[in-house]
Order: sequence, then C-alpha cells, then structure tokens
Amino acid sequence: MSTMNVSLPENMKKWAESQVKSGNYSNTSDYIRDLIRRDVEYTEKRAALIKALEIGEASGISDKSVEDIYKLVIADV
Repeated sequence: MSTMNVSLPENMKKWAESQVKSGNYSNTSDYIRDLIRRDVEYTEKRAALIKALEIGEASGISDKSVEDIYKLVIADV
C-alpha cells in the first residue's frame, strides 16, 4: 500500500480524529479511505445519472402521458 502525507487545518484533523474515537474507524487512514471510496461511488453514480438525462433529452418529446410513463416504469420493477 502506498503512503500519502496530507496537511489538514486543525479543525479537520480534530474531526477525523473524532471519527476514530467514535469507534466507526480503526484509525484516520481508515476514515480517509472510506471518504475516498464514497467519493468514487458518488462520482460514478452522478456520471451515470448525467448520461441517462442526456439520453432522455436526446430522445425528444414523448407522446405518452405521465400516467402511461408511470405504468411503464412500474411494470419494469
């Protein structure tokens, strides 16, 4: 595993340490790794949502009613 040194303002350092003291993380590195994992997941989900919105926008205006679309969505669930 690689090592990275990060400088933090005192309030952020205290916050990270408090997360460890709460028992949710074994050490500050564990906490930082969790933050990065969550950021990666968020970024991937956001990109997928943007792509879906772009596809929807490019598909044009639907001739279906909101009720028809809702029934199609519910049928797929």
